[in-house]
Amino acid sequence: MKKIKLIINTLLASVIFLSAFISADKKTDDEVPRYKLIPSEKFYFNSFVDCNMAEAWVGDTFRIFPGKYGEDPVWGYAHDLKFADGATAEEAFLAEKNSFKNPVMPPNVLPTENGLHGAVWFETIYQDKKDASGKTLYAIYHNENYPATLPYNIATGEGYINKNWPRGLTDSNSAAAVCRIGIMKSVDGGHSWINKGIFIEDLQPRMILKPHNTSVTFAGGVGDPSAVVSENYLYLFYGEYGYHGAYNAATYNPETEWSGQCISIARISLNDLDNPAGKAKRWDGKSFNADYNGIGEPVSSLQISMNEGGGPASSPISKFYWGPSVSWNTYLNCWVMLMARAEGPSWKGGSIWI
Repeated sequence: MKKIKLIINTLLASVIFLSAFISADKKTDDEVPRYKLIPSEKFYFNSFVDCNMAEAWVGDTFRIFPGKYGEDPVWGYAHDLKFADGATAEEAFLAEKNSFKNPVMPPNVLPTENGLHGAVWFETIYQDKKDASGKTLYAIYHNENYPATLPYNIATGEGYINKNWPRGLTDSNSAAAVCRIGIMKSVDGGHSWINKGIFIEDLQPRMILKPHNTSVTFAGGVGDPSAVVSENYLYLFYGEYGYHGAYNAATYNPETEWSGQCISIARISLNDLDNPAGKAKRWDGKSFNADYNGIGEPVSSLQISMNEGGGPASSPISKFYWGPSVSWNTYLNCWVMLMARAEGPSWKGGSIWI
C-alpha cells in the first residue's frame, strides 16, 4: 500500500531537534486515517526557534522564518527573527548559522504610542495568490506584552494594569506575559515587513491574577497560532488562555476558567488582511459571531476533562492542549492538526499529539 511521510520536528534543546516521520495509510471516504511514527536521524537546527515554523515558497526558493524579535523586559530585547533559504525544505532547515539573515522589521514604539509593542514570533505565512511573483506575504504572529510594555489605556480598553499581576518564568520579580495575535505584510518575499496590527486579543478583565494564577507563564490572552485559508477566509487556530468571562478574585472558579480554554478557532476575510484590527470573528460554539476581543468557545472535543487531570491554564499542574499546527493533507484528503500538550509543572511536556 502507498505511504506518505510527513516530517515532524520536536525540540530537544535550544538547537537540537529529533525528527520523525508519520507514515499514514491512504484514506478512502469511509475510513479513518492511520499513521505510525518512524524514527529518523537527528539533525541540528542552527538558529533560534520557539514556535511553529512560518514558511513559504518564493519562486523556486523555500524560505523559513524562525525566531523572535522585539522588546521583552523579562528575557531581554531579541533580534533572533531571521530567514533562511533552500532549494528544498531539507536544505533550508539544514542551513548554516551564518546563512540566516535578519529581515527589516518595524521598530517597537513607546508604551503610550500606537504601533508595535512587545516581542513577535512569526508562526504562519499566507501567500497572496493575486501576486504572481509570490513575494506578497502575510505573517501571522504571536505577540507578547506586559504592563510595562503595554500599560492600560482607559480610552481604548487595551493594555494591562500592574496590580496583583502574576509572576513570570525567570524569578519572583518577573512578570507573566499576555499573548495576542497580529499580522505583518511583506511585498519583497520576506526581506522587510510592515506591521498591520493586532486582530485577535483578550482584554484586561479576562486576565487571571493573583492569588489564583500560579502557572508562571501567561496572565491570559490568545497565542501560538496556526492558520489556513479556505475559500475567502483565513481560519486561525490558536491557544486560549484567558478567563471565560470577567475575572473576579472573590468569585473565581477554576472550572469556569477551564471551560473556555484549550484550542480555539477564529476567522478573518482575506480582504481584511491589510487592515485587520477588529475584523476577526471568534467561534462561539455555533458560528463565527463572537468579537475579536470577546468571549468565544474552544474546541470542546480537544479539552482534557478535569477528571483526567485537565484544568485551568493558570494552574502549574493542569493538562491541556495548545500550540496547534494545521495543514491540509492532499494524500489523505483531510485536515491534520499537530498539538502540544502541557502536562506540568508549568506547561512542561515533551509530546506532540495528532
